[in-house]
Amino acid sequence: MLAIAVGVFNERGYDGTSMEDLARALGVTKSAIYYHVPGKEQLLARALDRALDGLLVLIGDERATSGPAIDRLEWVVRQCVRTLVDRLPYVTLLLRVRGNSTTEQGALERRREFDAFVHHLVGQAAAEGGIRPDLDPALVTKLLFGAVGSIAEWDRPASGGSADALADLLVTMMFDGLRS
Repeated sequence: MLAIAVGVFNERGYDGTSMEDLARALGVTKSAIYYHVPGKEQLLARALDRALDGLLVLIGDERATSGPAIDRLEWVVRQCVRTLVDRLPYVTLLLRVRGNSTTEQGALERRREFDAFVHHLVGQAAAEGGIRPDLDPALVTKLLFGAVGSIAEWDRPASGGSADALADLLVTMMFDGLRS
């Protein structure tokens, strides 16, 4: 049910999706959906949790917290690409959230927690000399994760490459220009 609902949300937009749209896509009645969830916002919450849980688990991983900051940053970027590819519809939905509901605001707050972690990591990499000193860490953070996030708009399972190959390509392109 959740996967189909996420597909409809991504196609029509969350605000543009009615319970009738979800019932039609699922091939059930609205009351059948209400038997499982109180409403579409609960489906949205579950979908956003699926995307965010995949990202926030990275913060506590030892590979993101010990060692040279540039290596930790590279590992985080690789894992973000893998998470995005593995959970593409869910992360796509997360990237389109604008804060129009309490659920969306909560998701954005959790996403800001991840963004702050990465921003700090980029700052550490700069302080350690792992990133060229002429690059602004805030801009580096935005560019790195803008590139990762853009995958949601152009990568489809039919593109043929694995998540690891895509991560390798992105890291090579981005990090070769960052290393000092």
